[in-house]
Amino acid sequence: MPKNAIDSDSFTPLSKQTPLFSRLGACLLTIGMVLAFFISQLLGVYAAGKLVLPSTKSSTIADIFFFGGNDGTVISYSIIIGCVLLIAISVLIIRLRGGNSRQYLALKPFAFSTGMKMLGLLILFMIGSQVLTYFLDETPLVFVDPLYQSVSSVWLLVFAMVIVAPLYEELVFRGILWSALSEQFATSQSRHHGAIVASLVTSLIFAVIHVQYGIYEISTIVVLALLFCYARIKSGSLLLPMLMHMINNGVAMGQYIAQTA
Repeated sequence: MPKNAIDSDSFTPLSKQTPLFSRLGACLLTIGMVLAFFISQLLGVYAAGKLVLPSTKSSTIADIFFFGGNDGTVISYSIIIGCVLLIAISVLIIRLRGGNSRQYLALKPFAFSTGMKMLGLLILFMIGSQVLTYFLDETPLVFVDPLYQSVSSVWLLVFAMVIVAPLYEELVFRGILWSALSEQFATSQSRHHGAIVASLVTSLIFAVIHVQYGIYEISTIVVLALLFCYARIKSGSLLLPMLMHMINNGVAMGQYIAQTA
């Protein structure tokens, strides 16, 4: 087995194997990927704004970000651009460290029975969240209003938020960062320790970066992120949390469209 490979039957690297990143490297990777997450969004907004917004030749950079940040078409394309950039960055980093991208990111099939169990937990979460949101009279998707009203095609916004966004968000947080952190804290006595630490850290960071939400929504995202991490652990695959993330976003967008139609 290669030096930096991950055992296909476990969710963390075996303790006898050398981690792909050092402890300092994992810390710098976490900071770097969070910065890359935001920078890719900014680059996406700027590039899409130059292509979509009218009269961009006379517009300043501030104008592009201001108007582009509230334009559904620009945001949709920026999500797609950001996805391509983050996938490329993640794969490049892993390869530069001598790792196998598919193994390190756990891009492999998952058991159908495990998928069904995790889907059941997701449904319970969505029902509970919906009930709590109703009683607290919260409106978590209010930030979508200007995007929905200005997008050139609703299906473009749906594609970006339901399909594309979950892909790169899972790739970053339950993929490369989760693997890097879990291998740092895995021990010969308990391989679960690394998974728990990685799940807590990545879930908190994942929730905090959603700056468009309030405290209630961020708290809900922490729980949802932990559920995605649990799916990653139980299935040994990143594909399952990706699928669950898409389903969650799809249901949320479906409800939003139904209420605004």
